Amino acid sequence: MADGAASLPPLPQDAGAAALAARIWRPDIGPCVAAIRDGDVVDISATFATMRDLCESKDPAAALRAAAGETVGRFEDILSNAHPDTRDASRPWLIAPIDLQAVKAAGVTFAVSMLERVIEERAKGDPTAARSIREEVGRLIGDDLQALKPGSAEAMELKRVLTEKGVWSQYLEVGIGPDAEIFTKAQILSSVGSNQLAGVRPDSAWNNPEPEIVLVIASEGTVVGATLGNDVNLRDFEGRSALLLSKAKDNNASCAIGPVIRFFDADFNLDDIRNARLDLTVEGREGYVLSGFSLMDKISRDPADLAAQTLNSHHAYPDGLVLFLGTLFAPTDDRDVAGQGFTHKEGDIVAIHSPRLGTLVNEIRATDACEPWTFGVSHLMRNLAGRGLL
Repeated sequence: MADGAASLPPLPQDAGAAALAARIWRPDIGPCVAAIRDGDVVDISATFATMRDLCESKDPAAALRAAAGETVGRFEDILSNAHPDTRDASRPWLIAPIDLQAVKAAGVTFAVSMLERVIEERAKGDPTAARSIREEVGRLIGDDLQALKPGSAEAMELKRVLTEKGVWSQYLEVGIGPDAEIFTKAQILSSVGSNQLAGVRPDSAWNNPEPEIVLVIASEGTVVGATLGNDVNLRDFEGRSALLLSKAKDNNASCAIGPVIRFFDADFNLDDIRNARLDLTVEGREGYVLSGFSLMDKISRDPADLAAQTLNSHHAYPDGLVLFLGTLFAPTDDRDVAGQGFTHKEGDIVAIHSPRLGTLVNEIRATDACEPWTFGVSHLMRNLAGRGLL
């Protein structure tokens, strides 16, 4: 782990008072739901066989605190064993904190990132064309759109004006129109956790991390907690065509979530999400450092509205879901060649930190060089049945 990432606390600053849940892999046993208590990892899978079951309980924070279990080690030791290059397979390691939940994401939820999507579209995935187009789009549209309520009369008037100017875009439609963009980010059980490898397709020449808060939503629509996520994005793929979104977003190890879920309680709720700050650092092997941040109070759509647009009478999720909320951060500074902007290199260490959610850290590798995804829903069901937990 790079020096900067190593200095960031993996758990929330008030971890001692927080209701924190994780998932770990125990050798010869398999995936286990765990409570984090005073830095100890307590296996509570005898009470909650899946994280989905815990999230579906009446009061997940209270249920987590009450669940008895077996202490299997210290959190930082289990976290440090997650990296596949240095893993001791005889000891437990941390995995993504979700299991049967669907993994969804909201796109174009911040004005700045919305403009970057417009630029991608107009550049047709070519980073060398982005700079001049960014200037053109900024001149025509401006970037002071955060106060504009999507779907409002003012937003519809802006749509009319932009259409007349010939700069209307499908990204502006979901950015300021009434309907949010909601897409499937990853398949169930395919997400990676903190200190694991995150994947970028080797045939992508323009890509970036996206630091985001991820809501945890129960099947009836209640937001029960939150965690951190990296919505790894291939800008060249999506820029060529929005119909390539699945190739831009859903790839091996391209969805990182963790390190833990923090459940809502009397001291932590949706207002803390609305006012959160996320700091991102990318450290390259060549000494390169990129820093950025995302402020949730700049979001164009309220998190509760995004949750309601995802799970409602038109679309049910019987095992619940997690929802990436989007990001303010969009790197535009050149990394190497002038005009090429930022893109990942193998070995980049990406750290996403928020004081009340902890730190998610991943090393970037090519998608075909990351650990293959081999443990699916059928494997989980057989594993739990064999352990007598179903």
